[in-house]
Amino acid sequence: MTIISQRIVPTAVAASFAATMLLAGCSTAQPEAGADAGAPKAEAQSAPQAGAVTFTDDTGTEVAVDNPQRVVACMGSFASMWELAGGTLVGASDDAFTLSDYDLKSENVQKVGDFANLNLESIIALEPDFVIMTSGSGGRGGDSNQADLKAALVASNIPVACFQVTTFDDYLRMLRTCCDVTGRDDLYEQNGQAVSDRIEAVKAKVPAGEAPSALVLTTYSGGTRVQASSTMTGAMLADLGVKNLSDENPSLLKDFSLESIIEMDPDFIFVVPMGNDDAAAMKALEDQTAANPAWSTLSAVRDGRYVALDPHLFQYKPNERWDQSYQVLFDALYA
Repeated sequence: MTIISQRIVPTAVAASFAATMLLAGCSTAQPEAGADAGAPKAEAQSAPQAGAVTFTDDTGTEVAVDNPQRVVACMGSFASMWELAGGTLVGASDDAFTLSDYDLKSENVQKVGDFANLNLESIIALEPDFVIMTSGSGGRGGDSNQADLKAALVASNIPVACFQVTTFDDYLRMLRTCCDVTGRDDLYEQNGQAVSDRIEAVKAKVPAGEAPSALVLTTYSGGTRVQASSTMTGAMLADLGVKNLSDENPSLLKDFSLESIIEMDPDFIFVVPMGNDDAAAMKALEDQTAANPAWSTLSAVRDGRYVALDPHLFQYKPNERWDQSYQVLFDALYA
């Protein structure tokens, strides 16, 4: 196998109930263990004053903010993106601290829980003037409580914006909004437009001719799933002229079938390991495929086009490194 890697609150909370809980309990809420007892002081302003900005988030909600300085980001990639737009943070979800991809620059940032199980009291205790949330499940396949918490925060007159980032275009759209809020057009050019230009340069090198076929597999210790063209990696492959065989065989998206894959014989198989242990995820797939001797007869396996992708570029959102993800795929397909 070719390894391409650079480094391998209860749900349904009603808004009225949440608001009541906030009024009853916010005065006694404490930050997460290990945090300072009081809310940290606002960071020194490093970005120009942007003034009041009104925009529509990815849920269709109109949001108005005015030069927010106490921002909480409820996903690691969103925390990184806010900083890429010149903003500072007072709080972020746990993955912003555990993933080296999102090396936070803001000082005294407090943890507010896992993005799928955020702590409302920890967020409120930070006295935020803007909270950035996801409108989806966050990409781990689990449900997020962020939609439930949004109602509670809005009831406390805290501006909340929800975004859904899957593709590079989604990233550009969110970064544009963040830079509008911070007033940093220069950082949009640096971390958005310049990245887009480099991606277009990669796409321009795709050779003419018949499109190669491929399947993208997500593997974890409990099993394997096939990715559609609408996923992050699937969308990049489509941009690079690849035919995703799952589009023609949608049943694969529900039921992983070795027999079907062997029958289709894709030119390339890309594998994205998930979970905390990449090696365990890959071993689970290898154990599963080794049980069928025909797997080794696949042209992608036989000819070295069975490619393990770095989850830091293909599972977690790469933000300003998105062009690197495109380049990795291009090199595997056409170099």
